[in-house]
Amino acid sequence: MSIALAMAAAPPRHVSQGRNALPNSPLNPITARHHHATAVHASIAATAPQPAATLSTNAHLANLERLLEKQKQENPPAASAPAKMQPDGVSDPPSSYRTSRLLQALNLTSALFPAGGFSNKHAGAEEVSPRSLTRLRRLLSNSNRASPRGSIAGGWRRFHGVGDWEGLLDPLDDDLRRELVRYGEFVQATYHAFHSTSAPPGRPRHVLLPDRSYRVTRNLFATASIELPPWIDTVAPWVMAAHPTSWIGYVAVCENEREIRRMGRRDIVIALRGTSTCLEWAENFRTELVPLEEAEAETEQQGAETEEQRLSSEVAKVECGFRSLYKTPGLGDKPSLSAAVVEEVKKLRKEYAGEELSITVVGHSLGAALAVLVAEEVAALVPPERAATAVFTFGGPRVGNRAFAERVEKRGVKVLRVVNAHDLVPRVPAAPLRTRNEGYAHVGRELVVDSQSSPYLRPDADLSCCHDLEAYLHLVDGFRAAGGPFRENAKRSLARLLSQQGANIKKLYLNKAQELRLKQTAGSFGRCNSGQLASPSSTF
Repeated sequence: MSIALAMAAAPPRHVSQGRNALPNSPLNPITARHHHATAVHASIAATAPQPAATLSTNAHLANLERLLEKQKQENPPAASAPAKMQPDGVSDPPSSYRTSRLLQALNLTSALFPAGGFSNKHAGAEEVSPRSLTRLRRLLSNSNRASPRGSIAGGWRRFHGVGDWEGLLDPLDDDLRRELVRYGEFVQATYHAFHSTSAPPGRPRHVLLPDRSYRVTRNLFATASIELPPWIDTVAPWVMAAHPTSWIGYVAVCENEREIRRMGRRDIVIALRGTSTCLEWAENFRTELVPLEEAEAETEQQGAETEEQRLSSEVAKVECGFRSLYKTPGLGDKPSLSAAVVEEVKKLRKEYAGEELSITVVGHSLGAALAVLVAEEVAALVPPERAATAVFTFGGPRVGNRAFAERVEKRGVKVLRVVNAHDLVPRVPAAPLRTRNEGYAHVGRELVVDSQSSPYLRPDADLSCCHDLEAYLHLVDGFRAAGGPFRENAKRSLARLLSQQGANIKKLYLNKAQELRLKQTAGSFGRCNSGQLASPSSTF
């Protein structure tokens, strides 16, 4: 409705001027009419017909206020005290004004209730947030409301990597997003199981799976073979006393018939955690490239006489520390991680013979590197036509040279690496690429997320946050497309993020969590015992 119609139709009103402390306020209806009567009446005479019905005073004030504010911006008046509206003798202010006063009373700034959508990545990160206290309370609660899982039976192979996820990553397909978050939670369960008990790291763990459709069939262990220098015993004797063998993950299989029908196959999951013990950290720094198999080491030692022979006999190499943890057998009767996985896959393949199977290997950080080694060996054991093998990793480092990457691809293994643009771990090891065999190379496809796109994380989030697994799942849940805004309807709870990365959460949300009495306490799972060190995702 135009201002002209509002002026013409508004009935006479009585305003108590004596109680108005600020008669010169541009929002005072009396002074407003005095200063702008000429312009308004000219507009009425030129354009306004007689109204068909009487307009409400609320609409009149709302339209008049917008006009005055526009003119005030064009011709700024002299500085004056802020206006104070008095309700005596005047009908209630517009609903928009009442809403803004309510938000101020609740101390909920416009950052919590944006008027518009997401303008761009950085502006959206400051403005986008829950639009109601109910939504904010839910996001800060400790229960995730996952999106409903639709059936993927007809196209599960596409989500498992057949076609290299072409057309599914940018923009990110909704079903693929749910699958990525679901598999990431399998990895979170490994951190929880490892750090939630004071038992020695070499003991089996009870795993609380995030998906009850699956059953754990085997515990997995990794053993370090690094020999530490004697002076370590002087400066850090607890490191020398650390047990070389540690629980690192598990194998699980889907047994729920309804979930099997939804997925279109029976799924076998191999989940591996990241670095959590002193010896594992030490193994991470053994960055020289070594042949994956002993037979290949002998081939390399023999050498090649010509360049053609050298290219045709290239050796697949991997980082020394990763190979050590993967191939070294444990003390007593504990097999190596490699031998345990092969044995379990053979058993499950025999148990479910005749069914359509998939093997999904998932890991974070060190577990991401080991996941690639596991998948390469499993694919050699079970060809893709019998059981499709896929790898989903989060924040994984480079594993081997280009010859190794090509070997993995030739096995039919599909690898999707989720990488935070501000995470340093995917950039290491960073050996210079001098020849085809001497440099490191990544494997598979890459999905890049950005912690600065999150409306909840500080734009200067530290390195631990950028590598944290919960932060990765938060970013995947909010990812739409490269360079795009954070998903407004992301449903993942912020409780774990607040618990683990409170220093990297914007102060606004920390304050709201306290005001809503949703106190988040950091778990006690990150304590150091028996040579254990807290991982970036050690609190669950």
